[in-house]
Amino acid sequence: MVSSEELPTTDGDADSGARAHRIRCHLDDVLAKRGMTLTELSARTGITIANLSILKNNRAKAVRFTSLTLICDALEVQPAALFTLDSE
Repeated sequence: MVSSEELPTTDGDADSGARAHRIRCHLDDVLAKRGMTLTELSARTGITIANLSILKNNRAKAVRFTSLTLICDALEVQPAALFTLDSE
């Protein structure tokens, strides 16, 4: 099971004044295309709904490869289907 510390937010972090990252997560789009809810993805991966929501809403500061692997396996996608890099 994945701990609640796996997908930390930037809210209240000491470095929150630093330049924000430009990675965007498209988990909501992928879930919609598959007709899957966060609840179902949580059940399939063992990642909490709260942590998946942080990722889905682009508030995640980091994602562990183990969590990303679980998500990709459950959704049958490559990581590139979940993330893009915004231009400056």
